[in-house]
Amino acid sequence: MTAIRATAPRTPLGRRFGLLMGALLLSSLGNGLCFPFTSIYISQLLGLGGRAAGGYFIAMAAASFAAALAGGPLADRGSPHRVGALGGAALAAGYALLAPAGSVALVLASGVCVGAGFGLFYASIVGIVDTAVPESGRRSAFAIRHIVNNAGIGLGSVAAGLALHGAATPVGALRWLYLANGLAALPLIAVILGVRPRRRERHEPAEPSEGSGPSGAGPTYRTLLRARPMALLILAQALFAIVGFTQIEATVPLLMHDRMAVTLGWVSAVVAANSFALIALQPLLRRRLERLPETVSLAAGPVLWTGAFGCGLGAALAGEAAPAGVRYGLLLAFAVIFAAGELMYSSAFYPLLLRWSGEEAVGRASALASLAWNLGTASGPPIGLFVVANASATGGWLALALGAAAAFTVAAALHSRTTGST
Repeated sequence: MTAIRATAPRTPLGRRFGLLMGALLLSSLGNGLCFPFTSIYISQLLGLGGRAAGGYFIAMAAASFAAALAGGPLADRGSPHRVGALGGAALAAGYALLAPAGSVALVLASGVCVGAGFGLFYASIVGIVDTAVPESGRRSAFAIRHIVNNAGIGLGSVAAGLALHGAATPVGALRWLYLANGLAALPLIAVILGVRPRRRERHEPAEPSEGSGPSGAGPTYRTLLRARPMALLILAQALFAIVGFTQIEATVPLLMHDRMAVTLGWVSAVVAANSFALIALQPLLRRRLERLPETVSLAAGPVLWTGAFGCGLGAALAGEAAPAGVRYGLLLAFAVIFAAGELMYSSAFYPLLLRWSGEEAVGRASALASLAWNLGTASGPPIGLFVVANASATGGWLALALGAAAAFTVAAALHSRTTGST
């Protein structure tokens, strides 16, 4: 497989990409207003109980799975922009339904809409971003998209905390936040349709692949997964979610607080440092990332995560008796190094997915990546929380490092497989 050459010029990403990222930032900010509170809102504040909250998430997961499978071929046969806009509309409707919700039926309907929205959106967003930037800008574009998504959620969470602080009726405040979340998706729909390229601007169609469906419909899901590099790439996506992204969101904060007696203020500081590091490191690493072959960059992600978890292990071994500068410095180093690994992943994964699927199957490939991600985000937190509950602080950090090392073996196999086939 060929990589982006070191001499490739840096191409401006363009106005369409800027508009798309602005709308995505607003939509992600809306998601950040609500997503930490949904189970509390349904079960306690609405008084519908844990079953209703569980039913919401089950309905969301099932609808997301079905919509991703259906949305991939739709994006390939027609336009990813139409599929993405339909997904945005479903998200807007789903979150808006939670604002006046007072019955289990309405909660379940909201879960179906939100799940369908995410499934359609993630089956189409890769193709949408790809048509908004020149091919030489793919790696930077997907890294920036990852940063924008995280920054929006972080800003939304801060805004929600301020809005809910001291609120006399939190259920009333949350109703407005869910309504705001629904409204925040509307500009994204308009921008997705607005940046749709005219037919003459689109990339030249790829040559038909072996195993393509009839009438140029593109490879089927089965055909894509029978290609060893694509299968390894999808497996890597699931593993990266399980051992990396879900662990910094769910496991690491609990590990610091419950096993290392780190205060909530410092837990928040470490999580915030990770978000700020993503923003600060992207322009610093951009040139270096563009010089690396994508498979090398992908494998470097879990290597950096192993080093990051090693910093956490060092802080745990130092213990509370160590100087605060040493202990918290190691935890902040964890946050920064982990962010560098995230950028390695985000700059490489989707360009590889685009290259190996071909434009005629990018919707299906995106759907497979979305399903792998959902599998990882569903299974990662329970695994991590089990580790925290049954291991010491040092054992927990060591287990996280071993998980990252396991993800590296898959990424390394992917690199070896593609290098050997060139």
